[in-house]
Amino acid sequence: MATFGTLSDRLADTFKNLRTKGKLSPADVDGTVREIRRALLDADVALPVVKDFTAKVRERALSDEVNKALNPAQQVVQIVNEELVGILGGQQRRLQFAKRPPTVIMLAGLQGAGKTTLAGKLGKWLVKDGHTPLLVAADLQRPNAVTQLQIVGEQAGVPVFAPEPGNGVGNPVKVAKDALKFAETKQYDTVVIDTAGRLGVDAELMKQAADIRKATDPDEVLFVIDAMIGQDAVATAKAFQDGVDFTGVVLSKLDGDARGGAALSVASVTGRPIIFASTGENLDDFEPFHPDRMASRILDLGDILTLIEQAQQAFDEDEARKVAEKFATDSFTLDDFLKQMQQLRNMGSIKKMMGMLPGAGQMKQQLDQFDEREIVRTEAIIQSMTKAERTNPKLLNGSRRLRIAKGSGSTVTEVNQLVNRFEQAAKMMKTVAKGGVPNVPGMGPIPGASYAGRKQQKNKKKGSRSGNPAKRAAENAALAAGVTTGGASPSGSGFGLGGGAAAAAPQGAPAGGPSEEELAALQKFLGR
Repeated sequence: MATFGTLSDRLADTFKNLRTKGKLSPADVDGTVREIRRALLDADVALPVVKDFTAKVRERALSDEVNKALNPAQQVVQIVNEELVGILGGQQRRLQFAKRPPTVIMLAGLQGAGKTTLAGKLGKWLVKDGHTPLLVAADLQRPNAVTQLQIVGEQAGVPVFAPEPGNGVGNPVKVAKDALKFAETKQYDTVVIDTAGRLGVDAELMKQAADIRKATDPDEVLFVIDAMIGQDAVATAKAFQDGVDFTGVVLSKLDGDARGGAALSVASVTGRPIIFASTGENLDDFEPFHPDRMASRILDLGDILTLIEQAQQAFDEDEARKVAEKFATDSFTLDDFLKQMQQLRNMGSIKKMMGMLPGAGQMKQQLDQFDEREIVRTEAIIQSMTKAERTNPKLLNGSRRLRIAKGSGSTVTEVNQLVNRFEQAAKMMKTVAKGGVPNVPGMGPIPGASYAGRKQQKNKKKGSRSGNPAKRAAENAALAAGVTTGGASPSGSGFGLGGGAAAAAPQGAPAGGPSEEELAALQKFLGR
């Protein structure tokens, strides 16, 4: 996650120095805690949070749980991880829905924090979760805020209640009240109210938000805060807590390149849990916030659970089963390959998914150089092929590959590379489908690895390698008859046709003598 990139790098370097030590002295612990303190302060984490965090880490690092550990360095990493989970809120907190619908969710925050876009993301997430949400345009002051929410709602497939045009016209409190009546009439089970924001904290903003809260009595008040706001996050959060009060926090713009200390400060200072995180500009870049998973990402320990969840949402189980059967029966085609790539794209950014793998921080340069458009180019190449070519890539001769390259705006070399990658992938997956370990290109075979049902290779008979057609024909005939020539011609024949070869096969028996093709080559060589 880009927001915590610098913090992750600093912490990883700090822990790297501990791995060479068999036992940690108080000086080692103090040095580590000092580096952690600097890393957190550089990430714009609030000073009170940093002091409390480092004090707990130091106390636990000097305790017996580390001194008696087999690997003290790993134990310290575990302690830091647990304390990070603590300041991020501890356990995951889910949305609380009303026992009697509709559930009312009110969004509050400063202007520019991303409330309107987040309303669309939340609405789309609720639809996936089986709810019927209604978005309410109660931001009637920011120019075109109502229009923006209508566009976002249309993209998310969620209806929008917007009786007023906005741009300074209309009463937001009345709009919120009318929205609840409308939701009850039309049987929407969730109402998401988008309220107005300001460039800074002021009394007018707080009064308007407080009036909407009193009028609607929301089940959840979500404070939307920009993760790039820096040290001002704590002051803003406290002001909203005092003026409006909120039940949960939503972090937006976690894909930015800022230092992201707001995420580590807000939950600890306000005592309110972080419920959601917005990780990009697309409406699907939205996920429930898991403190333990976020702590693992910060420490470069990966987030496999989130990766699995995203894969389960994007991939069709029936389709995956069919593909596995095709691998086993060697009927996997480029059409199937294209479908798999399209499902992979549905999961979102490839960089983000790779960033969830443990140790991804060590591949930062490779991830930065990865081009997401490579998948689009690959799709274009496959879609430029005919149905027959996708089913049987062996049809792809030189002229066909040139046509495909021109049709997809690529080069013949890129087409060749795609076909080679497809053949390697199909071969590897066929091995896996049979229960074996694939031979990964560039790594060689894995010692001792084999797959179930592997057939024993038959001893191939060695043929003649002579450059003389006549001699090659004679030696092959001798090998077919079971006579070993040893690379030398039998005595009595300049072309190796005498001796054992002639005696071994009766006249007219094709198995013992040269074949018709070999005799024809011999006659051609002699000029007959």
